[in-house]
Amino acid sequence: MSTAESMESLATKPFEEAFSSGLELPKTLDPGFEDAIRHVLSNPGSLVRPRLVFQMATAYGMDGALAQDLAVALEYFHTASLLFDDLPCMDNALERRGAPCTHLIFGEDGAILTALALINRAYALTWRAVLSAPRNKQHEALEFIERCLGVEGVLNGQSLDLHYPHLPHTIETTERIARGKTVSLIRLTLVLPAMLGNAMARELQLIERISLFWGLAYQIMDDLKDVLQSSSQTGKTPARDVLLSHPNIAAVIGIRAAVLRLTRFIDLGDGVLQSLLKTRPELDFLDRLRGELQLELARVTRSSNALAEKDRP
Repeated sequence: MSTAESMESLATKPFEEAFSSGLELPKTLDPGFEDAIRHVLSNPGSLVRPRLVFQMATAYGMDGALAQDLAVALEYFHTASLLFDDLPCMDNALERRGAPCTHLIFGEDGAILTALALINRAYALTWRAVLSAPRNKQHEALEFIERCLGVEGVLNGQSLDLHYPHLPHTIETTERIARGKTVSLIRLTLVLPAMLGNAMARELQLIERISLFWGLAYQIMDDLKDVLQSSSQTGKTPARDVLLSHPNIAAVIGIRAAVLRLTRFIDLGDGVLQSLLKTRPELDFLDRLRGELQLELARVTRSSNALAEKDRP
């Protein structure tokens, strides 16, 4: 079986179980706090990210159990960022992953504490995987995690996002924010497992470039969905970017230009991916991920065409 076929057959259920059980809840836990955590753990989303982390980690020789720990950990980091992102002081969202946002049911305090619980557990699970890496890579990996999640990465991106109304509404500004928020998390997903697997420096450079191109592409896709699709299609509150004056590349340069730019990033990623596969063919499952990105673009483009047809006199 090829790696691509392996990715196709990689079941979601084990990751759902790992996501829901990866944060142990003591019997002494406050019942309201427990309910908030269970609400989040029972709505894991598509779990594409942890499956990808697992594939990357095992492709670089990581033990399966440790690879699953790392996969769950990075998904916990991502989920915590969504809990913060949805708060009234940020996006003030109503729906996430097809369910009411946590703060609407359990209050802002419940959502914040749940996010912190996920982050705390994520670091513990990540440390298990880091300890399995060659000693000379452990310090590098921890510094990389801090760069992605800290003031150089996600946190700065979120701050720029919140202050976007006072910034120039240009393609440079929106992509700077996307590099902080979206690209940082894609880098964690793709680069960290390879780094822990002692990948060669050239491979890490190529994976970094793929992370940049795909991260920007995914952000444009998300921006297009916010403009063109309903909550039933996306599983989250739509049309928030324009309403809240948040960065959205489609609003800045138009839908057609945004689609062209997304396609350009996919094309740039293709060239880098082919170079990577020449030295590391067991990463051919990334071809499937790239294909899914292209299919998603086609679906969103159909939404754009349908919208234009509806508006035509």
